[in-house]
Amino acid sequence: MAASLCGLSASAHGAALEVRDDRGTPFRLVAPATRIISIAPHLTEISFAAGVGARLIAVSEYSDYPPEAKRLPRVGDGARVDMERILTLRPDLVLAWKSGNQAGDVARLERLGIPVWVSEPSRLADIARLLRDVATLAGDAVSGERAASAFERELRNLRERHPVQATRQAPLRVFYEIWHQPLLTVNGAHMISDAINLCGGKNVFAEVPVLTPAVSLEAVLAARPEIVLGGGSSDGEMDFVSRWRREAITALRGTPIGYVDPNRIQRQSPRILDGIAAICAHIYSARAR
Repeated sequence: MAASLCGLSASAHGAALEVRDDRGTPFRLVAPATRIISIAPHLTEISFAAGVGARLIAVSEYSDYPPEAKRLPRVGDGARVDMERILTLRPDLVLAWKSGNQAGDVARLERLGIPVWVSEPSRLADIARLLRDVATLAGDAVSGERAASAFERELRNLRERHPVQATRQAPLRVFYEIWHQPLLTVNGAHMISDAINLCGGKNVFAEVPVLTPAVSLEAVLAARPEIVLGGGSSDGEMDFVSRWRREAITALRGTPIGYVDPNRIQRQSPRILDGIAAICAHIYSARAR
């Protein structure tokens, strides 16, 4: 909140705006950004949720929410951004994702004189920070504060509805799939792992040092999950569940399988609240079996 209020005061007086990005250094703009490009889908969602979506002039591929985002020009994806198009659009701010965009692309944009704000949200509470910071950089800290406070309120309500820390039940062992081929999961530093913890689960690959490690089916079996969740590369719930039913050899037979819409859990935006609710529902259902 302090950064946002500082940004509000600064923009009102025509002074610089400053927040910290997730590279650990202060990020400074001499004036509010009016021509913003997002090169990660969740940052597109953050911009609209923070009330500054009208300042977006282009977005990355797969930026499909809210509907207004679909009408904006595309400038590449996490594998490669279109430098020439970005330069042609003359942005005064680019929003980037540290683990989702190429470090070389970020460095080149900065060498070309384009300010790049880099984020790496890893905890649910970070979403409120993103809402505040993006709105601050666009000169509308009041709107960002309103959106961040609403998110924090809903997250608090979720925690109160699922008071897992107050129970004596052991956490349910969870394997979470974010992609099928190769089979990818998340470690304990990932926001999905934070959601699993909130719902009374334990990520069976939390201790792996890689943020989104590739694992074998044999490793999943050895981890002894009590429930399998996910849905990243599936074509909906039926596809996800039936695929795991086919692949769940004897060691996993009978293990609950739960689908979670990837757009509502794998994007670090306020929509993650819906994904958390789905995870909690699956875990509570598995406990009741």
